[in-house]
Amino acid sequence: MTRFSLFALTAFALAGTAHAASTVGINAAIRNKVVVRAASDPAPRAAILKARVSLGDQVQTANASMLQILLLDRSNFTVGANARVTIDRFVYDPQRSASAVGASVAKGAFRFISGRSIHNMPGKTAITTPVASIGVRGTIFEGVVGTDAVRIAAREGAAAGGKVDPETATLIVLRGPAATPTDPGGAIDVTAFGETIALDKPGMALFIPGPNQKPIGPFTLSDPGLLALHELLRTTPDPQDGKGGFDAEGNPIVDRTLEVLPDLRGN
Repeated sequence: MTRFSLFALTAFALAGTAHAASTVGINAAIRNKVVVRAASDPAPRAAILKARVSLGDQVQTANASMLQILLLDRSNFTVGANARVTIDRFVYDPQRSASAVGASVAKGAFRFISGRSIHNMPGKTAITTPVASIGVRGTIFEGVVGTDAVRIAAREGAAAGGKVDPETATLIVLRGPAATPTDPGGAIDVTAFGETIALDKPGMALFIPGPNQKPIGPFTLSDPGLLALHELLRTTPDPQDGKGGFDAEGNPIVDRTLEVLPDLRGN
């Protein structure tokens, strides 16, 4: 059994013991320095591979670091470099195959890949940043809060000519899949400063410069912009690190973990 299927099987086993209400998933992949602070314990501890993730745990990553969390509903939440993230709401009913996730991103990069059960509780899953709320309709999206958001948006021309807060500025991009005539999902609804904008085409992005400011966009995030986000979310070392393991296809741990999940859904 590969390590990727082992992670997924472990998460599937955890779903069968969901009576431990505070457990929301497991640490499926770790890169470099990641610490976790439990809601009941003010002292941070180093993240451990395959350890359980509990409601209210605060994840903090260092530069060039990453934690991938596999949730019980098979949603996948990647916390990228220089991030501080808390999963503060999680509802999962395996009998109905219905779930809802709530997470807050104070700073740094993140990626969310929704599980199918999120479709059965529409409008209930949301990721928040200091300046935006992202309603999830079942898809993959990425974002970044802080100076990296400003840096990427500036290259896109989205941060020019306005007041930008380097602490709270937020960039969000839909990665897909897009909505289809038979599937109303595949989109996110971004609310900022009283305005809600739907992103329903892969590559479409929004930039929110700071508090009480209207979102800029939608605009198509360029390939260099997508690559800059990817660098903050990589799940494998750069080949120049001398550690090997780099896969040019992108995020191998994310992709291969999810490959085995459809098989588990039929069990």
